[in-house]
Amino acid sequence: MEATNRDPELWRIAKSRAKFKSHLFTYLWVNALLWIIWALTAGQHDDWHMGRHGFNIPWPVWSTVFWGLGVFMNGVRVYSGFGGQMSEREYERLVREREGR
Repeated sequence: MEATNRDPELWRIAKSRAKFKSHLFTYLWVNALLWIIWALTAGQHDDWHMGRHGFNIPWPVWSTVFWGLGVFMNGVRVYSGFGGQMSEREYERLVREREGR
């Protein structure tokens, strides 16, 4: 049930922050699961040693690092308001184009 007397801007911010928190929660749980799987399977083969081809890196590092960067950048955008300002400027530009200015 949505109240009609909400401030649209605050509602947009609240929704984007809630979406970010959900994404962060998913990131933490999925990566924890991936690290547990690695520890229970390949981890027993000591992937951290210097092998014949150099230093071996555990495979969950890739999802943790690159997905983590995406989550971090999303958090910066959501909590800094940077994305909202860009959206507002783009909206105003589109309104001006539609009005023929």
